[in-house]
Amino acid sequence: MVLLVLVALVVTACADGGAAVDESADRQASASTTTSPPTTVPPPSSASAPPAATGTTVTTGDSEFGVMLFDDRNQAIYLFDAESDGAPACYDDCAADWPPVLTDGAPQAAGAIQGGLLGTVTRSDGSTQVTYAGHPLYFYAHEGPGQVLCHDVADYGGTWLVVTPEGTPAPT
Repeated sequence: MVLLVLVALVVTACADGGAAVDESADRQASASTTTSPPTTVPPPSSASAPPAATGTTVTTGDSEFGVMLFDDRNQAIYLFDAESDGAPACYDDCAADWPPVLTDGAPQAAGAIQGGLLGTVTRSDGSTQVTYAGHPLYFYAHEGPGQVLCHDVADYGGTWLVVTPEGTPAPT
């Protein structure tokens, strides 16, 4: 009797799980006696489920400079034209004002982002910075979401420019 109550609770709790759960519970109930413990089904193999996306999302949005790159929090994204070889050059005080766009996994494309242009580069501290069309990407630390205050601004030995979906700086 206790087993039937447990089976009924499992079926009720997993009713949204589909017929496979109900059929399994029915097989358990008919094959079990009241003295047998319920069978524990192992969790699904992680190999069968795709891994969760953990990378930073880069998307696009409108601005006074045209369509440009933003992150999923609507923070404007910039490139630094002093970086010509794809390696980050903005560290220390520069990175305090212009924090790099970092990621913990493969960056994710949204909006009009061309996934093939997304990439990463390893910074000197071992963190992973998002790149787009080979350009390391940055935020401006003194902007709020949706603000674009620093397009075509000279600072730290180069010019900071917003990035178009094609991977080029927006016109100045």
